[in-house]
Amino acid sequence: MNDDLPIHLNAALPADDTAAAEDKPTSLETTPSTAPEPRSRWSRRHFLGGAASGLAALVAAACGGADPTPSPLPSPMRSPLLPTPRPEVGAFKTYLPFVASDSMSEVAMVEPPLLPTPTKTPKPTATPEPPTATPTPQATPFPPGPPSKLGLFVGRNEPTLFDLLKTQAVTVVKTLELDTNFVAQIKRASPNTKVIGRIDLEQVNLATVDPIAEARRFVDQLLPYADDPGRRPYFDAWESFNEPVAGNSDEMARFSDFEAERTRLLGDRGIRSVIGNFGTGQPPLEQWQAFLPAIQTAIQYDGWLGLHEYSAPTMYHLSTVEGRGRSPGVTPQDSGWLTLRYRKVYNDILRPAGLTLPLVMTELGVDGLVQNRPGPPDARGWQEFQGYWAENGYGLWGPGAYIEQLVWYDNAMRQDDYVLGSAIYALAPTAGWESYDILGPAAGVLQQYLSVHTPA
Repeated sequence: MNDDLPIHLNAALPADDTAAAEDKPTSLETTPSTAPEPRSRWSRRHFLGGAASGLAALVAAACGGADPTPSPLPSPMRSPLLPTPRPEVGAFKTYLPFVASDSMSEVAMVEPPLLPTPTKTPKPTATPEPPTATPTPQATPFPPGPPSKLGLFVGRNEPTLFDLLKTQAVTVVKTLELDTNFVAQIKRASPNTKVIGRIDLEQVNLATVDPIAEARRFVDQLLPYADDPGRRPYFDAWESFNEPVAGNSDEMARFSDFEAERTRLLGDRGIRSVIGNFGTGQPPLEQWQAFLPAIQTAIQYDGWLGLHEYSAPTMYHLSTVEGRGRSPGVTPQDSGWLTLRYRKVYNDILRPAGLTLPLVMTELGVDGLVQNRPGPPDARGWQEFQGYWAENGYGLWGPGAYIEQLVWYDNAMRQDDYVLGSAIYALAPTAGWESYDILGPAAGVLQQYLSVHTPA
């Protein structure tokens, strides 16, 4: 296990971004193999919260500690609370330093306490000396560790991307920006980074679609990009529709036929497909059997499976580590209904059928569109959960707290050799999704982490 999570200075930062709906309304019915999975109607990544019966009991644990972040980063907007001692959590070894005293802690940090609310005082007779600026507390960076599997969803050509690519640790870049110079620059900066593209098409109606004809139509629309000599050397794979939803097994069978035919048509030209690209919590586990023909074809043509995994108010919600505090650790046995759901698919369905293919999380992160969840009801992107995290022991400085949660997920992915990587949503996203953006301090924390988790 690789729980190399440091604690980050955490002072809640304001977030005034709001996210507008990007995709068509969807529906979800989910059913675990051993217990009924919650059922609900969705809009994009919505999910009916509430743990399903049969989930492993979640162990609650106290959590606290100091909050180092890679330096230099901006000072918190308000003074952080003093840390409290943090015990080891269950059987999970952690690398999070806790501050009990200078002699006991791995990292001793001086953090100014919160000052009391000032009272009104008489006007001074002399001009006072200007106050001394509070120094930024020293930060502890992430320690070195095994290669990361984290990557990025990129909405536009943004210079910060290339700062991150310099680490050579970004596994995948998913983008809707198809400019030839942009993707060529990605590959020049980091040749081993996998680049996944998607063209923006209206969602398919799986209740009425002719899957073979639709696959041919799709390929005709994609080839001007995917087979273009200026782009072909730089894109490693192409998705089809974003977060498709099958209302039943018959509709899933149609989508499977579509994906299989699309994969064959592109594969015969030497172009790889990423199939599926299902939204968070989708599809219902019983529908995967109808999708197996597409899986078989993707394996034949060296394709990849794409899934989206989000949760909120933390990445741990509705997983088997929920309730274990800020540093929950992760084992190969952990799974979830939102994040780590992919393990249910592989362990219960694909592996028993002998159909293990490479997996890419083509979107990943905290998304408040998950329904019936704790936390601020109107929050969407991670930026709008910073106050919740500060109040509930997940870190006082939002950018550091968010990267910690993504590092937890990275630790899980490293335990599964079939996972190629994941695309954090998002760096410089399209308009309407600003509260998901990691530009700024969060990208700085991520860059430091990636710089010490590079390929051997």
